[in-house]
Amino acid sequence: MKKLLLLLILVSNFALAQMPNISNVWLNNSKPYTGTIGDKKQEIKLKINTSEQNNKNDQEYFVSGYSLVDKTYAKLEGSLKITKYKDGKKKSTMYGEYEFAEENKGKHSGVFKGKFVYTFKWNKTTEKIEAQDIEFVGDWKSYDGTLDFKTRLQNH
Repeated sequence: MKKLLLLLILVSNFALAQMPNISNVWLNNSKPYTGTIGDKKQEIKLKINTSEQNNKNDQEYFVSGYSLVDKTYAKLEGSLKITKYKDGKKKSTMYGEYEFAEENKGKHSGVFKGKFVYTFKWNKTTEKIEAQDIEFVGDWKSYDGTLDFKTRLQNH
C-alpha cells in the first residue's frame, strides 16, 4: 500500500510540474538569428522582439518579430513548442517545433516551419544559463505556393 501511495504522489508531482518560463531565451539577447535560405544559401536574419509563455500550455511560447532577406523586410508572428527535454550532466537539450507566419505582402511573404534544438549549460554556482546554442531548421513556403526554400538559422 505504501508503494502504491508513493507512486501516486510521484506521478501527480510529475504531472503538475511546471515548465519554467524561458521566454527571454527566444529573444536572443536582442540579437537577430542569422542563417541561410534556399539553394543559393542567401543570407537571412530573423529577430524576435516579443516572447510570451502560453498560460494554458507552458511548453508553448508566442513570439513576434521580423525577417530580413536581401531588402525584403516582413513582420512575423508565431509559436515555438517544446516537445522533448534531455537533462545532461554537462549540457541540457530541448527539442521542439516552430511556425512563424510573415504578414502577407505578396510573392516574397510566407511561413517558416520546422524544428529547433536548444542546448545550454546550467551554472549551479551562478544559477544562470551559459553557452546556449539555438538552431532552427526547416522550410519557408510562400503564401501563393510558388516558392519553397530550406532554411537554417542560428543564434550566433
